[in-house]
Amino acid sequence: MKTLKKYRNYLLRVFDILIITVAYMVANVIVKNTLDLNHIPTINTIILAIIVYSLMLHIFKTYKNITRYENGKDYLIYVFACLLSYIIVVACRMFLGDYFAQIRVTSVAALIIVTFIISYRVLLRLLLNGYLKAEHHSNDSRKNVLIIGAGDATRILLGTLKNSMNDLYNVVGLIDDNTYKVNYAISGKKILGTRYDIPRMCKEHNVELILFAISNINSNDRKQMLNICQETGCKVRILPGTKDLIKSKNIMENFRDVEIEDLLGRDSIKLDNKLIGELIKEKVVLVTGGGGSIGSELCRQIIKFNPKTLVIVDNYENNLYDIEQELKFNYPKANIAAIVANVREKERLNEIFARYNPYLVFHAAAHKHVPLMETSPLEAIKNNVFGTYNVMACADEYKVKRCILISTDKAVNPTNIMGATKRLCEMIIQAKNKASETEYAAVRFGNVLGSNGSVIPLFKKQIAKGGPVTVTHKDITRFFMTIPEAVSLVLQAMSYAQGGEIFVLDMGEPVKIYDMAEKLIRLMGYEPNVDMPIKVTGLRPGEKLYEEILMNEEGLTETKHEKIHIAPPSDITMEMVEAKLMALKELLDENNNEDKDRIKTVMKELVPTYKDNKEVNQKRLEEINQK
Repeated sequence: MKTLKKYRNYLLRVFDILIITVAYMVANVIVKNTLDLNHIPTINTIILAIIVYSLMLHIFKTYKNITRYENGKDYLIYVFACLLSYIIVVACRMFLGDYFAQIRVTSVAALIIVTFIISYRVLLRLLLNGYLKAEHHSNDSRKNVLIIGAGDATRILLGTLKNSMNDLYNVVGLIDDNTYKVNYAISGKKILGTRYDIPRMCKEHNVELILFAISNINSNDRKQMLNICQETGCKVRILPGTKDLIKSKNIMENFRDVEIEDLLGRDSIKLDNKLIGELIKEKVVLVTGGGGSIGSELCRQIIKFNPKTLVIVDNYENNLYDIEQELKFNYPKANIAAIVANVREKERLNEIFARYNPYLVFHAAAHKHVPLMETSPLEAIKNNVFGTYNVMACADEYKVKRCILISTDKAVNPTNIMGATKRLCEMIIQAKNKASETEYAAVRFGNVLGSNGSVIPLFKKQIAKGGPVTVTHKDITRFFMTIPEAVSLVLQAMSYAQGGEIFVLDMGEPVKIYDMAEKLIRLMGYEPNVDMPIKVTGLRPGEKLYEEILMNEEGLTETKHEKIHIAPPSDITMEMVEAKLMALKELLDENNNEDKDRIKTVMKELVPTYKDNKEVNQKRLEEINQK
């Protein structure tokens, strides 16, 4: 085989010369019913044809092709080279005279030459690929792959797998929901069935890897198909949307692991960009906590509306630097001010507000980690409550048009210090709205997938280390949405705000964390509690089994957007808020994080809906057991 590869070009040239010679002999017999090799014009025509055809095939670099990778485009070049050769030979014979019979011979010979030159190369390609395929079949390390999708992306993918990854992957077939395509083939790979045939095909063909190669698909169909895939126990990788494809990369490099958000099946958000743009364009916008998960996404989406200046404030310099560099790279003409500052420090905030005079403020800075705040409750009070009070006070003093607080579902009937502090923050903005020209509002939503401290990144790390995957309780549920989705709705809610509202985002249905863990494990190619254990560790301090979106006494009103609702303003006043803050200052003056019972007692007095998480969880368990 190595010897053949070394001398392949010489052998191809010899075969071509033989084909040209034999073609002219056969053509002479067909046209003249005789073959007289002593006839000088016949000999001259054959010699001329050999020279011209060989030269044209050489000029068009056909001998540099790798035979087993040749395709339709290459074969068209062969046709063109032979056609040009034929024209040159005919022209030469016409110039030499005695040409009529030889032209007929040349025409017949040309058809024979182009047919056989292409045919034997196709045959060689099939033989070589058959040989290599047989060789690969003996290699048990190849993974059997099922591809979902039968479009352009799949065609490109099959070419990539065949040409550069044939020793790694064996494509057993394709899946497509278009029933008219079933039993047809793309690049030699048969379309085996629709989504409902996936489990059977995976079992019959011992599939190890599923490549989801449909880039343009609605979220609900994607969810349903991926749910079927994860039930097979195969590892699943997914091609992102067309806009996310990196054209400079090999298509295989565009595939990513399936994320839980792919399985949520949440529809894309439709926004009134005109309304949002009118508020942001050519205005100074300030974002606190701009380096965090929500804050950084706020910055990414705000900058698309061309603010005059985007002021990003964060206490953590590394995250702040990252988002600043990202935005400067993507929007080199944008005016961005990245400022290291702590919202606890009122004087520092005064400096920033005085210098930039923001028109809009988004307050995302907060301590959000429930168990850590249970351990250090005074830090939650300092940062969340008094940090928010400082930002809202500056917004009032410097005549900010609109100020939006990023709140949480944990503020609803809170069972932990973090949730209670965020409920106090909501009270602050509702009270402040009554006493100020600035329009204050809050946007309340649940967990966001992929945020700092969220459960999904933790699960992935645990799976990568071989487990166990830890879940605090088998019945614990949470509301989830993606970070871009949440932030898009925050911007839309901002455009609706008139002051005093708590906007409540539609989070969809609650999701069991245990179920999420099982799905993620399956998507990574493992079987839950077989080769990847799930360990129930018990509820953490301050954690409750479920989250609520609204307090019991609140009622919802609709907005123009179906995913945004409004909880009406409360009756709380600034005098009431100031009294609560004075009580909290006494706690801070004592500076005793260890006296958690006293801190909780004070917080329960200030936030009437704050309840003990043990009582709430016990009641919830009783409800679950009754079902």
